[in-house]
Amino acid sequence: MIVTARRAAGFCLLLLLALLGNATWLQAHKADAYDHMTGNRRPQIVRYQEPRGDILVADRPITGSPHTDTSSDLAYGRSYTDGPLYAPVTGYASQLYGTTLLEGVEDDLLAGTDPRLGAWPVITAVTRKRSPAGNVATTILPAAQQAAFAGLASTGNKGAAVAIDPTTGAILALVSTPSYDPGRLAAANKATRTAWTALDTDPDRPMLNRALRETYPPGSTFKVVTAAAALGSGTVADPDEPTDSPDPYPLPETQTRLGNEATGCRNASLRHALSVSCNTVFAKLGVDMGAEVMRRQAKAFGFGDPKLRIPVAVTESVFPSSPDRPQTALSSIGQFDTRATPLQMAMVAAGIANDGDVMRPYLVERLTRGDGSTVQATHHETLARAVPPPVARQLQKMMQDVVTNGTGGNARIDGAIVGGKTGTAQHGEGNRAVPYAWFIAYAKPAADAKPAVAVAVVVEDGAADRADITGGGLAAPIAKAVMSAVLAR
Repeated sequence: MIVTARRAAGFCLLLLLALLGNATWLQAHKADAYDHMTGNRRPQIVRYQEPRGDILVADRPITGSPHTDTSSDLAYGRSYTDGPLYAPVTGYASQLYGTTLLEGVEDDLLAGTDPRLGAWPVITAVTRKRSPAGNVATTILPAAQQAAFAGLASTGNKGAAVAIDPTTGAILALVSTPSYDPGRLAAANKATRTAWTALDTDPDRPMLNRALRETYPPGSTFKVVTAAAALGSGTVADPDEPTDSPDPYPLPETQTRLGNEATGCRNASLRHALSVSCNTVFAKLGVDMGAEVMRRQAKAFGFGDPKLRIPVAVTESVFPSSPDRPQTALSSIGQFDTRATPLQMAMVAAGIANDGDVMRPYLVERLTRGDGSTVQATHHETLARAVPPPVARQLQKMMQDVVTNGTGGNARIDGAIVGGKTGTAQHGEGNRAVPYAWFIAYAKPAADAKPAVAVAVVVEDGAADRADITGGGLAAPIAKAVMSAVLAR
């Protein structure tokens, strides 16, 4: 009898352990898979049955959660203040189409399901109890964001702009045009479906985040990277000495002769070549150094990082992996298969301005609970040392010459020190497409001050008769407006 009872008790214990193990398996290991199963409405209900947390700019909400329907389990909608202005930052939270960008990456916190919002995070994680929603405080500076948006809109072209604090990595402006109003996608009705179809089929792709998710040939702005490699590797010892460069330059192993739009490029010094943007000097330097040296230098600025997050995912910028010698020449002037996001080129300018240290870029200053207490704060982190400080200071002076004596004159700011580089990137079959206009720059208020801002601007379809006039004429004034807004604070 006792043996039978023990066996029964043991069997019951096994059943209990199996039940607990299965519950743990389902609630912990399989929870995420079930959350994302087609037809599972529970995450959507949780997201919209209570007010959603806010995304903040300068500690003010740019989102809202209006009470829209008392008869539905999706009782709260989503609204956006200045939706098109901040869409590249917020993304959208839609009852039909899910979430993107910060609305997506920080969805658990904004929906109140993040365990860190509870008093006992471990218990909250197990019970999956919903807490009052948290808020996401961004690094965006409103004046800089507005200046970038207005400047790009004034061109009537597609484009993007990114501004960074070089000393911290904080993103001060993040703009992509044309933009859209995320509020049009918030509800679950016919109007939302109509808006989605219109946006999704628009040939200008307004929902594409060009600042983070589109890569472009960087054109002559990449010559700053080539100059950094030349000085850092010792290929060029003195930026004011002749470089023994022909004009035109015969691309190795080809019958092609690369020319210049600028004058005075034969045997030009590195400083003069950057100031007027000599293709021949930088193409020859790239070949002399070799593709591996160029690739290492580009990587030091952030190229080739497929895991870059701000915390939103960023498309990888690339320097070609195995170019031959003529391809290396073209890659070294930002053509061939060299491609970069506007964020990446802002990181290049920021790294040079910050004496060679590239800070990890970030868009979220802190995550908070509804009462304002901090859940998580972002700490400044050095991503890489791109060049030694002495080389960075040489590059700073060379970029300042671009603005004071070269192609970047439209970026001058009274009372400030500005360094920049223009660029016009050819693309399309046979380079016949209308070029992209680029400008990268940094600014600081005085000679002994820390750099206040670094910026990259790209304008699509920036036609011009002379290369680099497009970058200086279209993109540089936008960069100037953004930098002025940052300096004014």
